[in-house]
Parts: sequence; structure tokens; C-alpha cells
Amino acid sequence: MSAGDTVLLATLFLVVGALYGSVGHAGASGYLAAMALFGIAPESMRPVALSVNVAVAAIAFASYATAGHFSWRFFLPFAIASVPAAFLGGSLSLPADWLRAAIGASLAVAAVRMAWTILAGKRGTGATREASVTVRLVVGGAIGLAAGVTGTGGGIFLSPLVLLCGWADPRRTAATASLFILVNSIAGLGGLAVSGWSPTAGLVPLVIAASLGGLVGSTLGSRRATPRTLNLLLAVVLAVAAVKLITGGVAAIAGQSSAAGEDRVLPDRRVELHPLDERRNRRDSLGPVPRSDLARERDLADRDPAPRVHRLDRADPVSG
Repeated sequence: MSAGDTVLLATLFLVVGALYGSVGHAGASGYLAAMALFGIAPESMRPVALSVNVAVAAIAFASYATAGHFSWRFFLPFAIASVPAAFLGGSLSLPADWLRAAIGASLAVAAVRMAWTILAGKRGTGATREASVTVRLVVGGAIGLAAGVTGTGGGIFLSPLVLLCGWADPRRTAATASLFILVNSIAGLGGLAVSGWSPTAGLVPLVIAASLGGLVGSTLGSRRATPRTLNLLLAVVLAVAAVKLITGGVAAIAGQSSAAGEDRVLPDRRVELHPLDERRNRRDSLGPVPRSDLARERDLADRDPAPRVHRLDRADPVSG
């Protein structure tokens, strides 16, 4: 990627970090969308998104926690189940086309989440009722696995669920999601490291840009609502990237399946040849033979009419 593209991508990371940090998120889905628009390979997108997530989620958590919106009692059941699941998800190595479709699906979820935030407005600020510990453990494990596989921190899955179910108010949800994203991102990176991934120098400008954006966004977001127009624009960007990834991945998978059907190895087949035909084939490859040999072949064919079996090579095309 050229220096100009790196600067533009870092600028997008700064904007995404500010927008997501304002609601306690680290922005992995937004970073994935930006990288998809630049045509970065899906297998390279996960580690970059998770690495940036760690920095931005830490800043967002510090902002919301110092503002008094965090509860360890509410958070721990989610984290206990999600961390090992995210580590497992991060260690899984999916084919590039399947990974592209999975990331696209996660972006589609993020777009729906952003659209729901806009349409819901300030709903959910009333009375809340916490889910049981068992429910939070199950939810945390499922979201952690999805987060590790898709290269996100899981906040885009957790926050709308918590708010829709009325388990916490928006600011406590944001505080919980920020630390949830942080621990899952670290676990997901651990799974990738076990699989052989290591950080590169190209991550530095992206982490710095996103961190600056996250600092500004989380500081403002912990005290005021997320701007409606910016959330709508972000939802549109996520939706466009999701459609691009899903359609591209599905088309590639369908193409591979079709090609595999055409190129499959044909089963072993046997073709029966008359001895005279077999000798003629051998004669054609060696050149002309005396007329007396031809007479001898006809005589042998009359005495031994039983056909012989000639084994064709497995790679020889045989019409059915």
C-alpha cells in the first residue's frame, strides 16, 4: 500500500475511533469496513482490527470507568465465558473466501446496530433489569467465539443485545462493552499469535490515529449522546462494505464449488479391446508391418476370440 493510501486509511481510522469511542466501542467493524474499501486481504484484516481495538478500547474504558458508569459485578460473567471462546475463535483459520463472508456478516450486524441506535433515540434510559449470571455466561461465550472468528471485539454484538433486553442503561452498556472488547481483542490476538501471526511496523500509524480518535470520542461520549447524523453515515458505510464482502465471498465460494465439480478426477474405468484391435494399436505406434504379420493376427483372432482387458490411466478422459 502506498504512503498516500496509508495516510488516508489512518484518517479513516481516526474518524472511526472517535465515532465508536463515543459509545464505548473500539471500532473494529469500522476498521474492517475501511480496509475492505481499500481491498486489503481478509486474512490480514483481523489482526489489524484487533490490534487497534486493544488501544482504543483501553482508552474508552478509562473514560467511562472514571465517569462512574462501570460495574464489575455486571461485567464479569460476560468476560469469564467470552475470553476463552475469543481465543479459540482467533486461532481458527478459515479459508479467505469464507472469512470474507464472515467479516461481511459482522459488518451487516454493525450496520443494523447503528441504524437501531438512530431509530431508538433515547429509549432504554428507564428502569433496567439485569440478566441472570447463567444467561450472561452463555451470551458471553457465544459472542466471544463470534468476535474471535470475525476479528472484532464483540461490542457490536453485545451492546444492542444488552440495550434491547433492558439489562443496563446506555452508559453502563458502553462501559461494559469497552472492557468486554478489550479482553476479547487481547484473547483474539493471542489465538492469532499461536497460529503464527506477529505485529508489523505498518500497524503503528493506524494505532496512533485510532487512539487519538478514541480519546476524543470517548471523552465526549461519556458525557453526551452520539451525534445522530454521524451514526447514520457510519451505518451506511458499514452496510456498503458488508454487501461488498458478502457478495464477493459468496461469489468466490460458488465459483470454487463449480470448478471443483468440473475438475474432479474421473473414476477408474476399464475398456475391453479385441486382441486384433490391441495389436493394431501397437502396430500403428511402431510403423508398418509385413503383410504376413497381418495374416498371422487375423488367424490368432479367429482362434482366440476372447477379449482382453486394457487398463486405462486414471487421468485419461473417458466419456460416459
